[in-house]
Amino acid sequence: MEQRSKKERLLWAQFDSLQLGSGWSEEDITKPQILIEDVYGDSHPGSVHLNQVTDQVKWGVLERGGYGAKYHITDICDGCAQGHDGMNLVLASREAVCDMVEVHASALPWDGMVLSSSCDKSIPAHLKAAARMNIPTIFLPGGSMRPGPDMTTSLVAGDISLRQKRKDEITEEEIREYKITGCPSVGACTFLGTASTMQCMAEALGMALPGSALVPATMRDILEYARRAGRIIMELAAKGITPTKIITPASMRNAIVVHSAIGGSTNATIHLPSIAKEAGFELPIEWFDEINHQVPHLCNVNPSGQHLTESFWFAGGVPMVQWMLRDHLDLDVMTVTGKTLGENLEMIQKDRFFERNVRYLHNYGLEREDVIFPVEKVKENGSVAILKGNLAPEGSVIKYSACTEELRSHKGPARVYDSEEAAHDDVVNKKINPGDIVVIRYEGPRGSGMPEMLMTTEAIVCDKDLNGSVSLVTDGRFSGATRGAAIGHVSPEAARGGPLAFIRTGDIIEYDVEKRSLNVVGIDGKEMPLEEIEEVLKKRSEEGIKKSSGRKGLYKRYTDHALSAMEGAGY
Repeated sequence: MEQRSKKERLLWAQFDSLQLGSGWSEEDITKPQILIEDVYGDSHPGSVHLNQVTDQVKWGVLERGGYGAKYHITDICDGCAQGHDGMNLVLASREAVCDMVEVHASALPWDGMVLSSSCDKSIPAHLKAAARMNIPTIFLPGGSMRPGPDMTTSLVAGDISLRQKRKDEITEEEIREYKITGCPSVGACTFLGTASTMQCMAEALGMALPGSALVPATMRDILEYARRAGRIIMELAAKGITPTKIITPASMRNAIVVHSAIGGSTNATIHLPSIAKEAGFELPIEWFDEINHQVPHLCNVNPSGQHLTESFWFAGGVPMVQWMLRDHLDLDVMTVTGKTLGENLEMIQKDRFFERNVRYLHNYGLEREDVIFPVEKVKENGSVAILKGNLAPEGSVIKYSACTEELRSHKGPARVYDSEEAAHDDVVNKKINPGDIVVIRYEGPRGSGMPEMLMTTEAIVCDKDLNGSVSLVTDGRFSGATRGAAIGHVSPEAARGGPLAFIRTGDIIEYDVEKRSLNVVGIDGKEMPLEEIEEVLKKRSEEGIKKSSGRKGLYKRYTDHALSAMEGAGY
């Protein structure tokens, strides 16, 4: 296989000299060259181990006659950004990481790429960059964290943090116990949040090796996947199999089928359309609703269920879900193995992946069907719904699988806030009443960068007086760990003059998951016909919307140009 950069090397002798000065040998600079890009750094558990993982990729590339060069762009963590202005840059970081991979991948003609990350924004950033650059690429997931004590997750933080803010409700010993046990290892947090969801989406799209999503990050298997990725990227480069041959409308539909079945994060409704756009096609938001109507919700995984992501992998992970739902999938789509999805599933079954891993599950006294329900035992279809109405003409998103039956429809008075901080303070200070619908606006992509509302949703569900009776509606995002009646991504957002900007405290909001509706049905406590409400909102719109000021740099570029959440919130 001839390297792509052979012609460029003849243009300027310093090219070879610079690589030789970086520790390459004269033989190395003549080999096919692979960019090995990760988000390694001391930023959080999802990234701190990736340098060791990608070392194995480099060995795999060498075994197949290539040479790998390691590059790093450290990502950031939503958990560390929670509750302060740092959260406003989290979604924008997806674009920054994607752009930096483009810079690295464009600086010389690489023969292929292996991209490795574990978490919320870096995974979609890597998938976007793969589609944008369109050179042979494999995505390598960073795996799953170990469970906390009593099979808990790091999201015990919700209860801990709420009680910390309420005087005399928690001891220093409780706080310390959580802090030293909440994140017991490297890897992505062990609930099916956005990090875990996007690992699954990468595999479901065919961009990651079969079975690699959510592999426990402390087990030898993750290093085996890394070594194999290094070997296989050389095969993809030789065959010229590029991401746009893998990321197609058919593979996107497959990914949404898996998302529906596992109870994935609502953030996938932002990330998948943005990845599709980079691959050259539009992903209609309505596909999520259409597919969720048809696909059984198989997975009993937190926050929509009981068990943790480590157990999901032991139960068979994404391949088992695909095997059980193969009648819903296009099995002819191409994948990074150079084989079709159908061929991969046959291969992984013959390798005894399912029989081998389920024995780890037995260590916890569990059987596969405890974690991944058989299709015939499933009680409901899907996990996510797209709601539309006079409050969300373009759409909004709810993860109904993480919501009680009682709150899948609700009519109540709006409590309107122009920031999450103000709403959160009122929850903490017991100023929200049972039955209220908390509205948080100006938190969309152009409003404040589309931060997640986890601090507020957790405060609500951890409050015994509010849990099960209070809903939240916002143009912002949610964590994949969000529980309760939380409707987000309301579009058009308030900052773009959407109806959300013109409702007031005391107006009446009604939503219904079954009817897929979200509407203002009353003004100042009085129910009215929808056409009269439209006139009131139109009149209120003459007052204009809240304007931001004083922004700069990436934050300003993002909030000035971000697309609607229904289009992926890119720019």
